[in-house]
Amino acid sequence: MNPEHGTPPSATSRAATLLLGLSTVLIGLMAGLFFAFDVSVMPGLAAGDDRTYVTAMQNFNAAIDGNGLFGSAFVLALLATAAAAVVAHRQGRRGPAVWAAAAALAYLVVLAITFAVNIPLNNELADAGDAAGLTDFAVLEKFKGTWVTTNILRTLLCTAALTALARALLLHGRATAR
Repeated sequence: MNPEHGTPPSATSRAATLLLGLSTVLIGLMAGLFFAFDVSVMPGLAAGDDRTYVTAMQNFNAAIDGNGLFGSAFVLALLATAAAAVVAHRQGRRGPAVWAAAAALAYLVVLAITFAVNIPLNNELADAGDAAGLTDFAVLEKFKGTWVTTNILRTLLCTAALTALARALLLHGRATAR
């Protein structure tokens, strides 16, 4: 209910609220995943031997590739965020629309980096074969430097998108309460 007018929020207002909330959660999950790799997984693997590093990364990538829940969240984060921007724009709510669009753009860059850099590196590492039989770890050295750096960038972009969505939610809530 709108406290001032005693009228229920419109269907588009409810849709915007739902989309902003969903996109915030999904982008937050992606930011958290990338952050966990930055601060624990990758430093932990770097402290061990090369064979363990390769085996673990191959296993992580296989688990993520075969996980429909991850794939859905990964793609739906962009779709929900873009839809939230469109719905807010159609409602004439410029502030939430701009912040949601900024979040969608930041996350789109995350997807571009993932598909252009991280996934090809993951595939090269997978193509190296069983780590127990590896004698040349050149692929790993390329992987470590580039993959870790781009993952930090993905974390920063997801965090920026999450911050933009928090602002969009705040502005949307203020507009809805009027």
